[in-house]
Amino acid sequence: MGRGEQAQSLARVAVVVRAGAAPLWWLGLLAAGIGALVPGLTGRRIGLLAGAALFVVAAAVAALARRGRYAALATTATRAARRDFLQDRSVTARAWRRNRRWWLAAAFLAAVGSAFALPGAGGLLMAGAGAGLWLKALWIGYRERKEETLLWVRTDWIGSGPAAKRVTTYRTTGIAAGDAAPGGARRRPAAAAVVTRRVRPRSS
Repeated sequence: MGRGEQAQSLARVAVVVRAGAAPLWWLGLLAAGIGALVPGLTGRRIGLLAGAALFVVAAAVAALARRGRYAALATTATRAARRDFLQDRSVTARAWRRNRRWWLAAAFLAAVGSAFALPGAGGLLMAGAGAGLWLKALWIGYRERKEETLLWVRTDWIGSGPAAKRVTTYRTTGIAAGDAAPGGARRRPAAAAVVTRRVRPRSS
């Protein structure tokens, strides 16, 4: 970092991806459970079979979408500076969910409402999207372990997602930086050799 550059607040890419997985999964399962109680126009059997197919499709789409973009940004990532601030995992996840709470609520209501046509299908579609995001986070975690670096993105760039057009580069740190493990899961205290909010300087 040059003298004229300001320190940046960075969020883990995998944590941003993973933040949507849990609410979509649990809200989707709840909506599917409610929907299964409604006979619907097609009947429960057809609705749940259609929902199972939608679950697989949604999971595949969410897991594979823009994977090339993520890989390209990871390949060209630059080292984070010592003054950059690493945002906590809980703060990143909470901000993502707070900014999208009305979207999640609308998706849940739509999934429940769709049960009158296809019982359970809308909820399973939501749950599939959550499962796909979780799989994508695992894929990012695999890359992070393989490269022994963690991927970060500026917090002011992630309003539309960690691989949006405005995101021009990722930053990297060592594998022990921050409070989240590779893939965005909560880091186990026993496995955390170094947990810090600041990037450690490179060893000479």
